[in-house]
Amino acid sequence: MDGRAGFEAVFLDPIGQEVRQRWEDACVTVAFEDLNPVSAFPVPPGRRWGPGLWWSATTERHVVAGSNAMRTQLTVLDRDPQVTGLAGRPVRLVWRDGQGRVRSWVPQLFARYADGTALLADCPGHAEAGGERAQRAGAVVAAACEGIGWRYRRLEPLEPVLAANLKWLAGYRHPRNRGPAGLMAAVLAAFARPRPLIEGATAVGSPVEVLPALFHALWHGWLSVSLDRPLHERVSVGLAGVPAGHRVSGSGQGGSRRAAGRSVGGGLVGPLGDGPDLDEEPGGGDEPSAWGVGSAGSRGVKGEER
Repeated sequence: MDGRAGFEAVFLDPIGQEVRQRWEDACVTVAFEDLNPVSAFPVPPGRRWGPGLWWSATTERHVVAGSNAMRTQLTVLDRDPQVTGLAGRPVRLVWRDGQGRVRSWVPQLFARYADGTALLADCPGHAEAGGERAQRAGAVVAAACEGIGWRYRRLEPLEPVLAANLKWLAGYRHPRNRGPAGLMAAVLAAFARPRPLIEGATAVGSPVEVLPALFHALWHGWLSVSLDRPLHERVSVGLAGVPAGHRVSGSGQGGSRRAAGRSVGGGLVGPLGDGPDLDEEPGGGDEPSAWGVGSAGSRGVKGEER
């Protein structure tokens, strides 16, 4: 398991048995996006947050999330049209360092892209989270991923306004928000030319019925809006591809993203250990944006974080 010669992957099979394979073999044969976490997320005492479930619009299944920072990055990836699968902590990488000591690391997030490549990522609550050990381990994991055509990233926290806007739109990601037959087509037609959000909504019908469908379209990128400023009723909205203010973009392994955080360096632990908790900051308030809750309400997926 010398890091220069190769790595091993440790994961749980569908019946919960631990499996260990050569990293290069596992990456070809194992659908990590379908696996349960290889180890539980830590529950730091005294913190206001803890592990939970994220309902993915991409897979229509729940993904285990260990922190607010991870849920935010799941929001970004779940909105990327090139992402086809998501999982929390599905694999542990094991290797030996230069002194022959066994080391391991469990990346927090796995994302599969449409071209078959994948991203392993950690989601620190701030740039220094995890310290030097996490940086050293991240460099090793990045090398392991590079050798097979994958990527590893430490995903930096998003800017507060962008994170709040995505959190708001994510509350409308479920297909039920499309509304009755014909409503979505009418919503898209109303914004054939960019116009203020509330004007387009009222042109279609009652905002109480129309706004959930409108937000659903914004989540999926069928409509475009600037996400670097707080959402409000007068914000300019247009069809995707029609300028309606700055659209958030980034670079992904599988293609362009509709929304993405910036990425930085890498994610160490002792023998066969898990990585340190990388989300060291408690979450903020529940209000996700400048949009008033009383306008359309929030219809997130029951029993899960919006």
